[in-house]
Amino acid sequence: MARKSALYDQYRTEVVPQMIKSRGYGNRMQVPRLEKIVISTGVGTARDREVFEEATRTLGAITGQRPVVTKARKSISNFKLREGMPVGVCVTLRQHAMYNFLYRLVSVALPRVRDFRGVSRRGFDGDGNYSFGITEQSIFTEIELDKIKHTIGMNITIVTSASSDDEARELLALLGMPFAS
Repeated sequence: MARKSALYDQYRTEVVPQMIKSRGYGNRMQVPRLEKIVISTGVGTARDREVFEEATRTLGAITGQRPVVTKARKSISNFKLREGMPVGVCVTLRQHAMYNFLYRLVSVALPRVRDFRGVSRRGFDGDGNYSFGITEQSIFTEIELDKIKHTIGMNITIVTSASSDDEARELLALLGMPFAS
């Protein structure tokens, strides 16, 4: 089990009271919260075993959990893809591991992106969930740059209990997510 996160303590002591004040919630339980963070990467067909294994090692190092292999749902002959072939890896983080990852992402990894001006405000899905992509894994400090052979991008989805994008945007901004202006 992951250790308690400073970001979780910040959520309880600072974010919840601020959102109650700004949104006029009746009690603490109405305040939106993070439910899970899903990090996934598509590797394509598993013919190149080396890329697949590197993606698995990379996600495992970044998240501290063993990734789950995702498989093709249907066959597509143009891509030489058969149903059931491994095509990517995925990790779902919850509770304290989720807050630890978000803290490292916001405070360490994202500022290391070259020419970083913030993440897009348009990644919300209408139900209060936010998704964005990262083009390479080298921004994470857990990755040894000398051992990188293949660039691996990843999609990060932050699932919240917010009922609207506006609530989720305020929650993530209060948690430190650097949105572009």
